[in-house]
Amino acid sequence: MNHSDRLAAFIALGHRLQNLSAAEITELAARARNQNNWFDEPNVQAALLGVAALLEEHTLRQWASRYPAEPAESRRVGVVMAGNIPLVGFHDLLCVLVSGHQLLAKPSSEDRLLMRWVADELIKLEPRFAERIAFVERLNEADAFIATGSNNTARYFEYYFSKKPHLIRRNRTSLAILNGQESAAALAALGRDIFQYYGLGCRNVSKLYVPEGYRFDALLDALEPWHTVLHHNRYQNNYDYNKSILLVNSVPHFDNGFLLLTPGAALVSPISVLHYGTYQSEVDLVDQLTDVAEQIQCIVSDAHQYPGSFAFGQAQSPTVSDYADGIDTMAFLAEIA
Repeated sequence: MNHSDRLAAFIALGHRLQNLSAAEITELAARARNQNNWFDEPNVQAALLGVAALLEEHTLRQWASRYPAEPAESRRVGVVMAGNIPLVGFHDLLCVLVSGHQLLAKPSSEDRLLMRWVADELIKLEPRFAERIAFVERLNEADAFIATGSNNTARYFEYYFSKKPHLIRRNRTSLAILNGQESAAALAALGRDIFQYYGLGCRNVSKLYVPEGYRFDALLDALEPWHTVLHHNRYQNNYDYNKSILLVNSVPHFDNGFLLLTPGAALVSPISVLHYGTYQSEVDLVDQLTDVAEQIQCIVSDAHQYPGSFAFGQAQSPTVSDYADGIDTMAFLAEIA
């Protein structure tokens, strides 16, 4: 199976996902939610469409053309996948297989079903991938490793994978920059960056940077359509718990009935909570962001006005070349070959 065959299979997989019937999505989402009840139907559907977008033919071929078509030697690449949002490990699967290596996948217990289902669909389209994909509990046979986890597990990975080539990713989160001039439509779009996947992804906005004196009324009003997150019992429980903590400790905060906004230096916030910080000037903002650059996955701003940022509403729509932690996975895979 050559490079062209591999790309053709993934392009066909993109078409398959793009054209799933409503009944197929409902059935798949029900099975996924039985395994992880954060994976409800809207979020499973969003993840499937997100994967399909990665596999759009022109973009995929253009991306793949930047790297060697075939490895000098095919390696067994062990991938420890995260499971915080549906199919978050797919990009690593794509990179390993397109680059001509063999995948030893250790999916998260939170996302076993969807990852296996997508791999099975790929094998149906290109049966020769069956020899290149294995789901395993242990990665002893791997020649190289890719792992995603918390800062604590990253230290564990660094220790156990130290003798072989490895790419280790750590905790990251995403931020939004507001200037106080945003339209209601722009602020509404920001809601997707905050609430999609219930805020569980590293690309979900967990902190806002706002100018000093910023008034939150317009933002809270614009986010009102997202009140439906309370229909999920685990989100409701998180909201009730975090609200009680803020009240008991007399922590200043804004509350619109389903989201708690509170000032804080921390970048990562609990589910249902959004931290915010203020800046005095553009220079001050740049200084603050520079200090936390290693902890940021992505930044969103209105019409991506801030350099390098995504537009509001686009944080959860990365392209195939938007690598986690800014580390080029395909370059790593080319090096190990």
